[in-house]
Amino acid sequence: MTRIDQFQSMFRSASREIFRYERPVLQQVLMISDLAADALRPFSERVQAFLDAVIHPEAVWRDLEGAETRDPEALLAAIREASPDLICTYRNLHSQAWQSPYSLGTHLDLIVQRAGVPVLVLPHPAAQREAPHALQNTDRVMAMTDHLDGDAALVNYAVRFAEPGGTLWLTHIEDQQTFDRYLNAISKIDTIDTDTARTQLREQLLKDPAAFIQSCRTVLRDAGVDCTVEPIVTFGHHLAEYKRLIADHQIDVLVLHTQDEDQLAMHGIAYELTVEVRNIPLLLLG
Repeated sequence: MTRIDQFQSMFRSASREIFRYERPVLQQVLMISDLAADALRPFSERVQAFLDAVIHPEAVWRDLEGAETRDPEALLAAIREASPDLICTYRNLHSQAWQSPYSLGTHLDLIVQRAGVPVLVLPHPAAQREAPHALQNTDRVMAMTDHLDGDAALVNYAVRFAEPGGTLWLTHIEDQQTFDRYLNAISKIDTIDTDTARTQLREQLLKDPAAFIQSCRTVLRDAGVDCTVEPIVTFGHHLAEYKRLIADHQIDVLVLHTQDEDQLAMHGIAYELTVEVRNIPLLLLG
């Protein structure tokens, strides 16, 4: 390694993403369902009570009942007209597939991909799969990703949904299988010491998100935000580790990104989580 390479490595290692706190606006909330008006009203009221501590008391709530949401293009037009800051809905909208545990439904796919605003996916009102603590409050929120470093939007929305006095887990999971695959390739290159690469690469992959979480804690404390920030930075199998953490900490709301910048469809781990984590609300960010 040349001196220039060493200098560049030291410079990059010292470089850190600093979290910037910006409180997302949630003044317009749109509830989308396939329920008739008489059934929608109590469900909507329950969701409003659930979010009471995190939604502005003067926020405008609008309900779209079944007749208004069946046609996909009409649904998108209604969303554009309402111009919401947040959409609340549930999987298998306008479908009986909610009786099957592994489905999202075309309407929810459409909303997530085309609405352009955060979508709070609630347990289906008829499925009876809610966790015992679900839809009670939002004092236990978790943000999940495998690229947390610098992801201010994810953290800001997770903070927004953690009620005052609550706990926010900022979670960065490196995929163990991917790491092992790269280490296997490195082991076949005789100019690289595999043991050194394993140790240093592992440390570096965890170092940056851990430093970013520390900056989140500092910035939020200085801003007077009333929540406890807990870090989880580790390796594991993505889906299995996420599901274990959600269960262990009895999470009320899981916050995650659904799409990368260069794609429209929901990316793999987000789709898997949205399909398999059915007993608590999920806040999906585009």
